[in-house]
Amino acid sequence: MATPQKKLAASLEDLQALQEKGAVAIRASDLSRVHRERLLKAGFMREVMKGWYVPARPDETAGDSTSWYASFWGFCAAYLSERFDSEWCLSPEQSLSIHAGNWTVPQQLVVRSPKGGNKPTALPHDTALLDVRAALPAKAQAAEVDGLRLFSLPAALIACSPGYFRNNPTDARTALALIRSASDVLAPLLEGGHSLIAGRLAGAFRNIGQDRIADEIVATMKVADYNVREEDPFENKVALAAIGRITSPYLGRIRLMWDAMRPAILEHFPDPPSKPNDIDAYMERVDGTYVTDAYHSLSIEGYQVSPELIDRVRSGTWAPDLDDKDRKHQDALAARGYYQAFQAVRTSVRRVLEGENSGGVVDEDHGAWYREMFGPSVTAGIVKISDLAGYRSSPVYIRRSKHVPPRWEAVRDAMPTFFELLREEESPKVRTVLGHFVFVYIHPYVDGNGRMGRFLMNVMLASGGYPWTVVPVERRNDYMAALETASVGQDIGRFARFLGQLVTASLEGKAVATVPDRKS
Repeated sequence: MATPQKKLAASLEDLQALQEKGAVAIRASDLSRVHRERLLKAGFMREVMKGWYVPARPDETAGDSTSWYASFWGFCAAYLSERFDSEWCLSPEQSLSIHAGNWTVPQQLVVRSPKGGNKPTALPHDTALLDVRAALPAKAQAAEVDGLRLFSLPAALIACSPGYFRNNPTDARTALALIRSASDVLAPLLEGGHSLIAGRLAGAFRNIGQDRIADEIVATMKVADYNVREEDPFENKVALAAIGRITSPYLGRIRLMWDAMRPAILEHFPDPPSKPNDIDAYMERVDGTYVTDAYHSLSIEGYQVSPELIDRVRSGTWAPDLDDKDRKHQDALAARGYYQAFQAVRTSVRRVLEGENSGGVVDEDHGAWYREMFGPSVTAGIVKISDLAGYRSSPVYIRRSKHVPPRWEAVRDAMPTFFELLREEESPKVRTVLGHFVFVYIHPYVDGNGRMGRFLMNVMLASGGYPWTVVPVERRNDYMAALETASVGQDIGRFARFLGQLVTASLEGKAVATVPDRKS
């Protein structure tokens, strides 16, 4: 007679077979009732709506949104295709955001279909689908990305509402910068006689410095006897001279975010103190924060470490049992990796204090930080040695976040742009806040991005003479909420204020974080 473990294994084999075929949305008919109920009970599947499920992790707590946000786009593509066959398309506004590289899970996904019912369908975690009865774009004006039916980029720019430019300026400007020439939008503008929209797009292109495209739109429409009144649909101009035409949405996206977020950071982050004259004394203070910093940074990531373990790791009196891969030893391996990475970051801090460009130093050194951080886990066989090769080569999702980091292929474009901006940035305030935020926004590694982001933040703090600052685990919820607001809502003010408060306390000599006074 099969044991419960063998029965569950058989059910997992069926689920794995579906996933290997690319299934994200699982219909009731895809699995037998016995397998379905067994997987639901064990936590390997979650119900989305009657008859529809998504894979899940059994270690997720009740109410955890991670598996849903990770499955959202794949589920919607499969569900909509099952319901409407090929007669559906995301709204022009949502199509534009996806063309612009914004895969944030929306509160309500608006879908067009001739069969639409003009009513919302409730989905988990306060998300919803709204299928509106509306015409679809012509075949030549349609596109498809990962099973999602979209308006093509030119068609979406023409069909989107004027408010999109005001409410989503980063997405809109990124989408505009992807247009190769005026001819991409002129054909549908002329065919539809869209003189009002032509004026809006001409103003939008001029806003991002694409005067040639703007002039061609206006001139061609006038030759065709259309009266075009140019009007800028954005609320403000971009400070960049021009973002130019881009080949990857993330190149323009990161530059535009950086430019848009600078004013709030300059307003809410404390002014830098004078540069330290005594580099050795500064480094001694950095060393003095190590135990506190390691305890809190590792605890934020869910590791269970104690000051005693951290001290043993630092002194070299602890060594891992390579045959023991339980949680206790994983925590210890993480602590050892953190110590090794901290030593590498110290070297970077000293280089910055000695006058080297902080962005250039981090660009050169961050790979070494990462290798040191995960070296012990590779030695123990918990992490694959190939994971030390560089940036991730697979999708990654942030726990409980609606923000979906750029695809792994885009990381190779995004990171050089990020480091270029760091090198060029004059303000240590902006380098500190956006150095941390943009790094974790891109999420270049499979694991360790939070720790790397906080290391990077402290190197940038050193570039302004600020003290090494610890993010306390007790304020983890505030910290993560501020990052979510910046990633999803594009509002950096909350994160700038959060970090600014911690740095101000450090400047005033107040302890922002302590370690528990107990043995473990």
